[in-house]
Amino acid sequence: MQINAIKSGYGTDCANIATQKNQAEFAQKLKQAAQLQAGQQTEQQQEKLKAVCKDMETVFINYLLTQMRKTVPESSLLGQSNQQKIMESMLDSEMAKEMSTAGGIGLADMIYRQLTLNYQQTNKDQVVK
Repeated sequence: MQINAIKSGYGTDCANIATQKNQAEFAQKLKQAAQLQAGQQTEQQQEKLKAVCKDMETVFINYLLTQMRKTVPESSLLGQSNQQKIMESMLDSEMAKEMSTAGGIGLADMIYRQLTLNYQQTNKDQVVK
């Protein structure tokens, strides 16, 4: 049985592949860092921020509907059972979600614009320092 030595080119090829992979990863991270320093957000970050702003609008609309419902006087004819209160609460929550999905009251857009401006301003201030 004969065992041949490992060719020296094989190790060099593996090292070259690893180096190229590391360089590609480094270039990608450098590009992302440059975008962040320029005050640009990645699309994934923008989508997350939009979703959070829409959720905040949903919470606000839900609170608004709940407070509006409290202003309606209770009927003495049927009374107000716990089941009915729970059902109205769930109805308000679902209506708030649907209203927000359908365009809402514009609060999500305003929050998004404000947070984006704050993010860009913060990055510009950090670059200047």
